[in-house]
Amino acid sequence: MKLVRWGESGEEKPGLVDQGGTIRDLSGVIRDIAGPYLAADTLGNLRRIDPATLPAVPAGTRLGPCVGHVRNFIAIGLNYADHAAETGSPIPAEPIIFNKAPSCIVGPNDDVIIPKASVKTDWEVELAIVVGKRASYVHANEAMDYVAGFCVCNDVSEREFQIERGGTWTKGKGCPTFGPLGPWLVTPDEVPDVQNLAMWLDVDGVRMQTGSTKTMIFDCRQIVSYLSHFMLLEPGDVITTGTPPGVGLGMKPPRFLKSGEVITLGIEGLGEQRQTVVAFDDWTAKAAAGQPTN
Repeated sequence: MKLVRWGESGEEKPGLVDQGGTIRDLSGVIRDIAGPYLAADTLGNLRRIDPATLPAVPAGTRLGPCVGHVRNFIAIGLNYADHAAETGSPIPAEPIIFNKAPSCIVGPNDDVIIPKASVKTDWEVELAIVVGKRASYVHANEAMDYVAGFCVCNDVSEREFQIERGGTWTKGKGCPTFGPLGPWLVTPDEVPDVQNLAMWLDVDGVRMQTGSTKTMIFDCRQIVSYLSHFMLLEPGDVITTGTPPGVGLGMKPPRFLKSGEVITLGIEGLGEQRQTVVAFDDWTAKAAAGQPTN
């Protein structure tokens, strides 16, 4: 099952994607794709609905982030062996954990804003896990029982803020628009092997990242279990699990995003995203003029 949230920013409604690719309106059935509505029994009830009985959402309607009201947006760093190699970093003995601000979450095709004073804004295609029920001290063998689904995440990062400004990585990871999620939340029954999914990312049509979830150092089961020993995971929490090689930071010389460029990215079976990069000053000018800014 592929679940979506559609409509204007801040006013998204729940939906599902039928077998023909049409988005169907679920707002008469559930309030949102978020929190308690991600419970296994609720998802089971949704599976029993005939999509043809639901209203179709007009083609071209904006897609919001595929999960709403996220309380915890947790990220895993250096979790791909080939990405660690390109950055010259050792393989972590345990998962590296940092937080992205939930306020950075946007829709899969919304603009990505280069922050004020940024010179090193970078891209990262990632697989994200969406938690379906409260998890605490979960064994890895049971971890998938706590997962509502998976989605695509662009873990947009400002490398100077992240690496050169001291403190934690978080300051380069949570700027506004740095967390596009979607297009869909795909339930586990539609993902035969989450540890063998092809991943890619292009900038202006040039392939930057090609990878696979099979090169993860810590797999999805290990990540959910590990995090549950350090924090309480709640329904609707998002865990983005690391990126394969090909980020701008790892290039020689490094290459970072510029205003006007277009990022496209996707993961096998989980859909694709498309973002236009906008400079901070251009974005604020649009906002001041009353023009749409996502």
